[in-house]
Amino acid sequence: MATEDPPKPRIVQRLEAQRERHRQRPLVVRVLYIVVGFTLLLGGVAMLVLPGPAFLVIPVGLALLSLEFAWAENLLERALEQGESAKRKAAETTKTQRAFTAIAFALGGGALLAWALFGDIPLVPV
Repeated sequence: MATEDPPKPRIVQRLEAQRERHRQRPLVVRVLYIVVGFTLLLGGVAMLVLPGPAFLVIPVGLALLSLEFAWAENLLERALEQGESAKRKAAETTKTQRAFTAIAFALGGGALLAWALFGDIPLVPV
């Protein structure tokens, strides 16, 4: 019983089409793409623990690197599929799950506020 693979995300299809044009570019330009791609990828990985939009920067770096490397294309495709899966799961949440999430955030915010007012949070001018 053969199962059909789901279609690739649209951005991956566009990058596959652009790969041939990219390979015709001068070597200097291709090397710049690689340098910028790795810089964005490493910056995005650092943003996983530092402030910043890691989940936007990492796919951009992978998209640039996927023009040269198959492993980057595979990682980008997997990341986009995981993003679509998470989006689908978030859309399928029940009202009860959403209510519990809102209550949890409200309790967490209240605890932080109480800590700021009655505790000793540094750098909070109260």
